[in-house]
Amino acid sequence: MTEYYLVAGLAILIAMALGVCRALLGPSVFDRILAVNLFGTKAVLLVAIFAFFTGRHDLLDISLLYSLLNFVGVIAALRLVERGKFFANNSVPEEETGKDDEKNNEANAMNKPKGDQDA
Repeated sequence: MTEYYLVAGLAILIAMALGVCRALLGPSVFDRILAVNLFGTKAVLLVAIFAFFTGRHDLLDISLLYSLLNFVGVIAALRLVERGKFFANNSVPEEETGKDDEKNNEANAMNKPKGDQDA
């Protein structure tokens, strides 16, 4: 039975190595994010196999926690790629606000009394 665990562990390590190659050589950002997600998923599987191999079933809780962190990290990375910048608040990207600012500046210039001038 231990041979099966070792073969499965070796196959997972090979898949992790291929994922690292894809993360380093990926032509796009999405390929790299997918490779990091693959690496995290295979790490969870490797911890689960190690837990069954050693008989320490409490490591399964750690692997579940790591899978949750992997999921949240990938979602955060995809949102970062989608927006293109780091945002501290939930504002809209500059491309959308730039057009509105021009309209607001024109509207403010029309509504401003002629005697008022900024210093």
